[in-house]
Amino acid sequence: IVILSVIRPVFLTPDNIINVIRQVTIVAIIGIGMSFVLISGEIDLSVGSICALSGIIVTMCLRDGFGMTVSILLALCTAALCGAINGSIHVFAKIPSFIVTMGMLNVARGIVLVITNSYSITGLPDSFKVIGRGYVGPIPVPVVIMAVCYVIGFAVLKYTKFGRSAYSIGGNIEAARLSGVPVVKNKILIYIICGLTAGIAGIILSSRMFSGQPSAGNGLELDAIAACVIGGTSTTGGKGRLWGTFLGALIMGIITNGMNLMNISTNWQLIVQGMIIVIAVGLDRIKSN
Repeated sequence: IVILSVIRPVFLTPDNIINVIRQVTIVAIIGIGMSFVLISGEIDLSVGSICALSGIIVTMCLRDGFGMTVSILLALCTAALCGAINGSIHVFAKIPSFIVTMGMLNVARGIVLVITNSYSITGLPDSFKVIGRGYVGPIPVPVVIMAVCYVIGFAVLKYTKFGRSAYSIGGNIEAARLSGVPVVKNKILIYIICGLTAGIAGIILSSRMFSGQPSAGNGLELDAIAACVIGGTSTTGGKGRLWGTFLGALIMGIITNGMNLMNISTNWQLIVQGMIIVIAVGLDRIKSN
């Protein structure tokens, strides 16, 4: 931040700071659900596709005359269902979460392409813009939604039995099972939460673009994992904090914004982001040992 503010004084202007926070809302919200999954010792590679699917569902419903509330609920239910399917297949079929969610990544993306025929969804009511482009005073609506999601997620992780069980499952699943933790039920709930956060992000993203884009959400799963890891969530489970996930997303947003201000090519930005992820995971491994 210091270096960027010296090189580009515009970096610290209120407008740019608000822009950075608004830009990271999508990754930060998905990061909430991803944090739950990683803390439990698993992974979810399907969030980007679920994000796209929820965005397509909400825009198709709005285009076809459904009310705003009904359209949003249908999109969120679809996202939660995808999460429930991920969790159920993982725990009942005992298939590794990496494989299950990689399959859902392709299935959800395929459904998006089939129902849209690879075309964008347009013709939406102007009121839909409020979710992705509106303001509450000087604060963008997506930032308000993100803040509410983080408050709820933080409360669930820190102050509920379910939240504590996520840590115990990730720390030692057999010990958790022997101590009476309902592992199967909680793992499915964790994936439902992950699906819901991806669904919320998809609705915000489609509102921001004011269209349903079949290609939306590509790569978001990697960005969300990176935000969690950079923020201190362990890839081996049992450790992590939501405030760290938000900071991880913010750090990535600051670096991207700074490189944009310095007119650095997106190709180099990918290299820098990849290096940051590797360094963050390496530091986590060193601390674990």
